[in-house]
Amino acid sequence: MTDTDATGLPAAVDDPAAYRRPAGVDGAFEPREQEPPRYTPPPPTASPQDRARFARPPGAGGYPPPPGERVGPAPMYRPPVPAVMRDAFGAPARARDGFDPEPGTRIAPRHPAESPWWRAGAHRDPWRDPSSPYWLGRGAVFTRGRPAQLDPDLDTESDAESDTDGPDDPARQDAPEEVLDEPRRARVARLGLSRLSLVVLVTLLAGVVGGGVGYWLAGRANGLLHRSDVTLATTGTPANRPPGSVADIARRVGPAVVSIAVTTSSTYAVGSGVVVDKNGYVLTNNHVVSQAAAGTDASIVVTFSDEATAPARIVGTDPISDLAVLKVPTDQLTVASLGDSSQLAVGDPVIAIGSPLGLDGTVTSGIVSALNRAVHVFSEDGQSDAYLDAIQTDAAINPGNSGGALVDAAGAVVGINTAGRFLAPSASGQQTPVSGIGYAIPIDYARRIAEQLIRTGTATHGSLQAQGRTVTDGSQQGAYLEQVIPGGAADRAGLRNGDVIVVADGRPVLTFDQLMVLVQQHQPGDTMDVMYFRGADKRTASITLGSR
Repeated sequence: MTDTDATGLPAAVDDPAAYRRPAGVDGAFEPREQEPPRYTPPPPTASPQDRARFARPPGAGGYPPPPGERVGPAPMYRPPVPAVMRDAFGAPARARDGFDPEPGTRIAPRHPAESPWWRAGAHRDPWRDPSSPYWLGRGAVFTRGRPAQLDPDLDTESDAESDTDGPDDPARQDAPEEVLDEPRRARVARLGLSRLSLVVLVTLLAGVVGGGVGYWLAGRANGLLHRSDVTLATTGTPANRPPGSVADIARRVGPAVVSIAVTTSSTYAVGSGVVVDKNGYVLTNNHVVSQAAAGTDASIVVTFSDEATAPARIVGTDPISDLAVLKVPTDQLTVASLGDSSQLAVGDPVIAIGSPLGLDGTVTSGIVSALNRAVHVFSEDGQSDAYLDAIQTDAAINPGNSGGALVDAAGAVVGINTAGRFLAPSASGQQTPVSGIGYAIPIDYARRIAEQLIRTGTATHGSLQAQGRTVTDGSQQGAYLEQVIPGGAADRAGLRNGDVIVVADGRPVLTFDQLMVLVQQHQPGDTMDVMYFRGADKRTASITLGSR
């Protein structure tokens, strides 16, 4: 074990022989006991076919070519410079140092040599005085002639003092044309007083002649286009408007259809209505006035066919039938004649009167396209949720027609226009109306609801007290009951969740909307006979309807 001192380091060794080289060692280190084996490259792994394909051809030496096989350097051939390029860019023939033309080869400027008033000596500054005797020279390329053609003996000082402009000037005879272009252009631009007077005289003469010709042509053209003795003929044949025509019906029924404007703090909407009683009662759709019925800051204004207006108040609303009644404080009204919608037939002519898009008194015509069309009408705000046994017509019904009149050929109101058909919303949320498909509430049903609203302010309807949807399983199609309210009318009749009603009141039921239409046409306490399926088992029941 090596001895250590107090600091923990090895103690000094007094014997210097401990650090000497071993005997027989002259180098810095002791040689290794055994030399490592030298690297021997492995034998080639290429196949004989690869060696024959990629090896050097027989007789070929190493990579460097033998002496004499390389091409020795040779000077590059330089063609002579074309004469055009030499003349364009070369030094002038008489240039002293290759750049400057010889003295006297420039044309001296023609101008007074005295200094301008603004600065003494300014005529010697080519940057400030355009008439300075010194100027910035042109480029070295001349397109016409060469500087060598100038007369070397031309006296520039005498030329500067002279004012010779004639063709006999020696400087002008020998100078190239391009050098003389600028003075020549300046001379052409200087017009004398006589020339200016001639130009003004010719201009005035041309103006007088042109004005006279224009006045003559305008008068002649006016005489050809206009005549003061023309009277257009008028035919005396009156329009044929027999009784029962669309024009006759619109004239008689139009004053009984009004426009209804509903304004709240955040919305403004326009609909239509029909005057159904001389005391000022107006029948319309619930969704037309639902915003006003839900708020206290709303106002309703009725506009009549003669453009007179009156405020209106809500008498009653019925979201289940989508009907409402208003009252206006006047008795000077044209009352509509209410017809019998049960007498309608498919193909009967009808006209729709209302205010589509706020256009008061708009009349469209069409036919009855279908009867007893089950339609579910609802609003996004939940204020209307009605199942209608509607009249389908191809008379145009657009937003704003709601609450207006559907009139038959006798001029009687047979329906209240309620809704149009729209395609499914697009990706942007826009709905596209379907042309030629509109729905109206039959007046027989609307009359009964309006009477209840006028008498009590409310209307009552029968209720199945169950929720459902339309279903088909391939063999049966009908109204599938999803939720039967415990203790309700359907529950008391023995119906359960999952039952499918296929017949009600002796009429086939293909959709849940059809079932709801039939139920709502009854009063609370009425009895409805139904046939339904529970799985594959066919059953019947008699349901005493509740109230909704």
